[in-house]
Amino acid sequence: MNILITGGSGLIGSRFIRYFSQQHSFTVTTRSVERVKQQFRGCNVDVVGELPTAEALASFDAVINLQGAGIADKRWSAERKQQLQNSRWQVTQALVQQIKACPTPPILLSGSAIGVYGPRNSEPVDESATANQRDFAVELCEQWESIALQVKNHTRVVCLRTGVVLDSSQGALPRMSLPYKFGLGGPMGSGEQMMSWIHIEDMIRAIEFILQDDSISGPVNLTAPNPTTNKQFSQTLAKTLHRPHVLFVPAFALNLMLGEMASMLLEGQAVVPKKLEQAGFNFNFPQLQDALSDLL
Repeated sequence: MNILITGGSGLIGSRFIRYFSQQHSFTVTTRSVERVKQQFRGCNVDVVGELPTAEALASFDAVINLQGAGIADKRWSAERKQQLQNSRWQVTQALVQQIKACPTPPILLSGSAIGVYGPRNSEPVDESATANQRDFAVELCEQWESIALQVKNHTRVVCLRTGVVLDSSQGALPRMSLPYKFGLGGPMGSGEQMMSWIHIEDMIRAIEFILQDDSISGPVNLTAPNPTTNKQFSQTLAKTLHRPHVLFVPAFALNLMLGEMASMLLEGQAVVPKKLEQAGFNFNFPQLQDALSDLL
């Protein structure tokens, strides 16, 4: 396939490109053209500074829209919230406009996150669920998906509701592992909040599976089938690293340090990949212990 990727230099996009560089050809949009060209040296990748025109978009089989400022990179001030929204909504809206005008529009796989379900208890959540409580993450994801779905009558649209992606060198796992390496690891808050995670290899395999299966559309949960509590996750991480699991970070400390963003750590959802499993996708790492052992 000929694939256009926005946000292709990030964790998921870059891993996907490298994993499938022999099967597909890629074009990555970025504001840092020279840096990204260096990043993908040796791969079958074109790097461009802007979105293709509607006519040029017809040459692509699929668009994977992953662009967005890092949700956990900075404290959520009013200005930062606006950046998080604009970096997702604006590029998605621009893609939608081009797809509407495209004579033969490509498939659209557009980013989202499991935050769309809002804070929940330990009951499993599949793609049919909606938020019981509204917060910033819910509003961010709902609008992101709503924009992408404007072209569902023009082409197949899939909203990638992504959980915590576990990778050995980037993203959440290196940050979570660091305190354990100094013997300071433990659960956060009550530790009972649910964590819905996915191994990076299963993440990119699932995206490829979705690209190839025309029956899959709408929201799709990209999480492993066995979500866990924060306490169970931290215990498994400590065991894998052969480190103690004795300390915990109280909720008030996280709220003091991170403000509203602390909700990402203190609240959660038990998200299950119902659509993927019903379509026949097989996870290489359905269990947390196996995933962490492989990555660490």
